[in-house]
Amino acid sequence: MPELPDIELYVDRLRSLVVGQTLLNIRVVSPSLVQSVDPPLSAAYDRKFVSAQRLGKRIILGFEDDLFCVLHLMIAGRLRWKTPQFTVPRKRGLAAFYFEHGTLLLTEASAKKRATLHMVDGMDALVPFNRGGLEVLGSTYDAFTKALTRENRTLKRALTDPRLISGIGNAYSDEIMHRARLSPMQRTKNLSPAAIERLHQVTQDVLQEWMDRLRAAVGDSFPDRVTAFQTEMAVHGKYGDPCPVCDTPVQRVKYAQNECNYCPSCQTEGRLLSDRSLSRLLRDDWPKTYEALEAHMDARRTS
Repeated sequence: MPELPDIELYVDRLRSLVVGQTLLNIRVVSPSLVQSVDPPLSAAYDRKFVSAQRLGKRIILGFEDDLFCVLHLMIAGRLRWKTPQFTVPRKRGLAAFYFEHGTLLLTEASAKKRATLHMVDGMDALVPFNRGGLEVLGSTYDAFTKALTRENRTLKRALTDPRLISGIGNAYSDEIMHRARLSPMQRTKNLSPAAIERLHQVTQDVLQEWMDRLRAAVGDSFPDRVTAFQTEMAVHGKYGDPCPVCDTPVQRVKYAQNECNYCPSCQTEGRLLSDRSLSRLLRDDWPKTYEALEAHMDARRTS
């Protein structure tokens, strides 16, 4: 799922490419995309595009007279910039916003169409889309502490809960926790003031660094490959690869449709976090440390 750095990149490029341009029309080819009927999409026709902004993980496209299109890309939705009157592809295409100088194409690389589009009238109509999470960039330590510890969650859950922290998902939370040297299963109420202060600074640093990296990589073009798996990331998507800090193989905890990646040496004092499916299978044989896991795997290879 595109997260804060990715969405900010989209917003930057939309401001550069589209602000001041007039929307000609919108073509929707996936009916499940549109989640509102009043005002209709046609209300935006012949209006100038005046703003682009991020609201959590949503992208707000602003038109004249406070008419807004609210896009949520969900997991597999992506935006692309194409030539004028570009034909929406049948397999992955959801919708196209046509401008005289180009086409803003919305695609989704998943059979489960989850991306959503709402058209709303007036600033007040944007309020329901705000989940209330703290915008970490530019936030104070006190505000961050209040948001993080509002509920006694695991650190992974707290960082990715849009009601607590805005714009952070599975990928960047892994990177943040690794750099802060904190366990993803650490309870937020048990974090020391020093740990929270370190986490606050690291969270801002990681998000800003990735925003800068992505902007530098794209330059004046439109982002064509927005992905949660960046080769320069330390642990996210790096299961089995050596940690760039200590060379310990990165481990994972799988849950639902996601997984959490972490370094046991840097983050959990060498302890392996329980993977629900594997620990149920192995039960008492589940290794508690990375050294025990290595011994277990060696024994299996030689048996």
